[in-house]
Amino acid sequence: MLQPVLPLASLPDFNNEVAGLIHGYLFTPEAPPQRLNAREASQLAQQNLPESYFLWLHINLNHARAERWVQDHFSVDDDFFDEIHSASPRTRLAHQNDALLAVLNDVTFSKEERSTQNATLWIWCCAHTIVTARYRPVGMIERMHQQIDRLPFAEPDAMLLWLLGEQEAQLEQVVRRSSQAVDAIEERLLSAAIKTNRSELGHLRRMLLRVQRLLAPEPAALFRLLNRPPKWLKREPLSELRIFTEEFSVALNDLAGLMERIRLLQEEIAASLMEQSNRTLFLLTVITVLALPINIIAGFFGMNVGGIPLANNPHGFLLLVIVVLVFTLVAGWLALRRRRE
Repeated sequence: MLQPVLPLASLPDFNNEVAGLIHGYLFTPEAPPQRLNAREASQLAQQNLPESYFLWLHINLNHARAERWVQDHFSVDDDFFDEIHSASPRTRLAHQNDALLAVLNDVTFSKEERSTQNATLWIWCCAHTIVTARYRPVGMIERMHQQIDRLPFAEPDAMLLWLLGEQEAQLEQVVRRSSQAVDAIEERLLSAAIKTNRSELGHLRRMLLRVQRLLAPEPAALFRLLNRPPKWLKREPLSELRIFTEEFSVALNDLAGLMERIRLLQEEIAASLMEQSNRTLFLLTVITVLALPINIIAGFFGMNVGGIPLANNPHGFLLLVIVVLVFTLVAGWLALRRRRE
């Protein structure tokens, strides 16, 4: 028989800090979610919850005893903490024993810095318990907590699906904002700010590569889960999961298309810079060719030796200027003719 949970006023919240419990809730079909402290959650873990009841615990892994508290009071697989200790941020969703193990990434896009910050969320989900753990604050968990009374979570898998959908929405937001930034760069591509455009495109491409590396494994993991779902996962969540998998795959394809678009813009900018460099190099070559006759003649006449021509001719300077001018015109004509060819 399930014992009623005591109100918060009767049980002090003295051990939440020690246990690393950030959020704890009991979900029942008859009433809104009831907030729990660490002591209440530990008591409920010792009872057999009815089929429609489940616990949600959100743990701060920075607390030294958080892992030990979860292991002592909840039947969480050791593989869950092995995954946490591996410190791998890559998205993962796997069926282990009779539970679901998920690794999600909370990706946010900063419009001012045009960069992303991600926080990893580890999830262990079974029929009556869902445990979420993090080192850094996770935005989608806090958004879910703010509207926890309005979200109809009848089963733990519904909460997992909501988190998966939130991650997919964040990916779409990253793609949309990045696409807007690329549109702005493309409009001013032919402006004088080529150096700035090139730098921003490189920054965006690196950011999207990082996001793709984090989230690309998720569709394959979801398809594997759909092929071998746990026994307690019902048919409706499976159909929603299948729809979500397709939408997430589309979002990743859009991300790949945006990266290809950025690559083509980078190539166009590189070609433009190369053409500009070629024009500058040609101009320097023409100047060098035009100055060559002057330098040669000045070098010859600068030798203080006997027999310098036109030394006693009153029109020597004028004749020398004419000779230099003729040589310069001939050299310039040859250089421009080769340029046209």
